[in-house]
Amino acid sequence: MSENPFLSGNFGPMEEETTSTDLSVRGEIPEELEGRLLRIGPNPVDPKEGHHWFAGNGFVHGLRLRGGRAEWYRSRFVRDDQVCDAKGWARTPGPRFREDSSGLANTNIIGLGGKTYAIVEGGGFPMELDYELETVQASDFGGGLVTPFSAHPKRDPDTGEIHAAGYFPFMDDLHHVVVSAEGEVTRTEPISVPGKPMVHDCAITENYFIVLDFPVVFHVPPGADSTDVSGGLGQYRWEEDYGSRVGLLPRNGTSDQTIWCEVENCFVFHPLNAYEDQEGRVVLDVIRHPRMFDSNLTGPGEGPPTLDRWTLDPKDGSSREERLSERPQEFPRHDERLVGKPYRYGYCGTAGGAGLFGGMLKHDLHKGEMQHRDDGASKQYQEPVFVPRSEDADEDDGWIMSYRHDSDRNVAEVVILHAQDFLGDPVATIDLGVRVPFGFHGNWVADT
Repeated sequence: MSENPFLSGNFGPMEEETTSTDLSVRGEIPEELEGRLLRIGPNPVDPKEGHHWFAGNGFVHGLRLRGGRAEWYRSRFVRDDQVCDAKGWARTPGPRFREDSSGLANTNIIGLGGKTYAIVEGGGFPMELDYELETVQASDFGGGLVTPFSAHPKRDPDTGEIHAAGYFPFMDDLHHVVVSAEGEVTRTEPISVPGKPMVHDCAITENYFIVLDFPVVFHVPPGADSTDVSGGLGQYRWEEDYGSRVGLLPRNGTSDQTIWCEVENCFVFHPLNAYEDQEGRVVLDVIRHPRMFDSNLTGPGEGPPTLDRWTLDPKDGSSREERLSERPQEFPRHDERLVGKPYRYGYCGTAGGAGLFGGMLKHDLHKGEMQHRDDGASKQYQEPVFVPRSEDADEDDGWIMSYRHDSDRNVAEVVILHAQDFLGDPVATIDLGVRVPFGFHGNWVADT
């Protein structure tokens, strides 16, 4: 067994793809759920002992539900060049951000304009997949994407357009990229920052695109060429003196209009949500890590991540910080009909025996109350996804869906809960019969 924690246990790579159509179901799958619950994570085809968790090849998972039935589960490699060469497959066609890009996409999977895309940050173009998760081509959205994309676009619920923060270590600027609901790039705006920060996510409000600028910064080895990437993701290191700040960029504004608000040094992978209050201040709820990639260079694990609220005033750039929950947690989600708007409920995964994975939390942010779902040490949930019961259902009236690892059987299940009965028995549990490695992100992509 590898000594690298991100190569062992349920982080360990899968060698084979799976197609299953005979799935065991306990309970009843809601008839309203018609579509695919998609997930993606890293699955290295040629792992080295110093392997960084973020660097594995993309491996996608999909559970198709229709008519109260689990019709299929599929897992597929995203066919980047390294995967294709290792498997003896023809390389995937389509444009690359750089000539030396492999097409790796391992961090998120979204539906946009009727297509499915595996996406990654830091320079990779999206990889288009078909409905059954076979890789089709690399995509630059019809030629409109000329800068790096992101693993974490935010979808405006009113327009359907998505907003992303693109970065690349050999570009001086970040970029605010907007893609229409039809998949056309409509805005690419450079954002000036003093270094080469890792920018995993972003947020939006009615008037602002929110930029995260934190002290995990790309470093070139001493004496090396300025374009040397031989150290890979390990070249992103904690730099205490860089500082931590949040940028409020007017959604149609330019870089020089960004209002920067300083916060206490930390690192943020994921905001929960953001909105503007009645005084015009931006309320930003985040999962805050005290530091990142300082002593541990293979993945997260340098202090407990907490749920914090930052109130940022665009009038004077001031900030107020408060702790909403001390309990270690990550992978925050909410009702995405309320992206950029005032909201009440948030759902997160808890830290547990497998590091970032364990139970789940439900936050009532109006009451300041939290529910903790703990199904025992052998049941480890991945990121929760909220699906409203109908288009006009109340905020908390819907389904929490999550891939859950059963370590006793070394297999995965998909659990469906009603959000208003968060601690109760699952509405349905679908046994996938195979392992789904701990990974990153996923989404419900409805068929209509």
